[in-house]
Amino acid sequence: MGGPETTDGVERFLTNLFSDGDLIPIPFQSKLAPWMAKRRTPQIQEQYSQIGGGSPITMWTRKQGELLAERLDKESPETAPHKPYIAFRYTPPLTATTIADMQRDGITRAIALTLYPQYSCSTTGSSLNELWRQLKTADPEGKIKWSVIDRWPTHKKLVEVFARHIEQSLAAYPESERSSVVLLFSAHSLPMSVVNRGDPYPAEVAATVHAVMERLGHSNPYRLIWQSQVGPSAWLGPKTNEVIEGYAKLGKKNLLAVPIAFVSDHIETLFEVDVEYGHLAKEKGINLKRVESLNADPLFIEAMADLVKSHLKSGSPVSTQLPLRCPLCTSEKCEQQKKFFSEQKL
Repeated sequence: MGGPETTDGVERFLTNLFSDGDLIPIPFQSKLAPWMAKRRTPQIQEQYSQIGGGSPITMWTRKQGELLAERLDKESPETAPHKPYIAFRYTPPLTATTIADMQRDGITRAIALTLYPQYSCSTTGSSLNELWRQLKTADPEGKIKWSVIDRWPTHKKLVEVFARHIEQSLAAYPESERSSVVLLFSAHSLPMSVVNRGDPYPAEVAATVHAVMERLGHSNPYRLIWQSQVGPSAWLGPKTNEVIEGYAKLGKKNLLAVPIAFVSDHIETLFEVDVEYGHLAKEKGINLKRVESLNADPLFIEAMADLVKSHLKSGSPVSTQLPLRCPLCTSEKCEQQKKFFSEQKL
């Protein structure tokens, strides 16, 4: 999604976000989105001011890309040199700018690598829709050949790095209490309208959670919960804040939040979990900690490198899942985007 690097960029970020019908399907979107953004800007600016005045996601994403390219140059010299580009959905660098940069650099072969390990039409799908839309005008002759890594929820090294971060965090609890710490795997929620049309995201997030717990030997009790709901419509639950309140009533004392669908720090980890949920937990007498985000962990970079190398060796433009639309999908752009990437000749 990206994130504003300063508080001055918050309104533009929110306007772009609320205007995305793939993420937040609301009626009269072109009218409502700017109004919603303007209304929420002061509140969100205050949240960013509490985490240093802006989002670190651009910094972390740039670092991840640079480290990935360096590793690929060494491990896959036959496809070198590798160059990372960022295409954010709602803040610069936006997709159109990135395509123009790639064209100026003479790029003819590109991989669209999602940093959402679990696929959703609202996240990876929306980003691919935007990439397809921009390519229609920016590269109508198809001079850049594309392939897509659209999901990787149970990649072995992704699971391993999540598990190691959890183990490191559990070590901070007294040994006598460690096995009773409840692991709260928290992921960004989805509107139920998106879930009910067949979006694969809830199942893929659950698959990641299950794989991580298998790796941990089911050492602790756990739940999958959902955060970051916006707007009045029904969203996938249970909500993270309500879970904290519920476990407080049930007498739980130690909770460990695991951001299982995020690969770097941003407002959902640094403010929503650390500040907002941290204050709530303290009020309820709960010791809430958060697992460190993946950020530039060398094992995470290794996971991405393995993923890219396997993808390149496969020779396939997309996974077997990408061409399959949600069973209740009615989006023509989704159909055309999937066809475009699936029919790429590499």
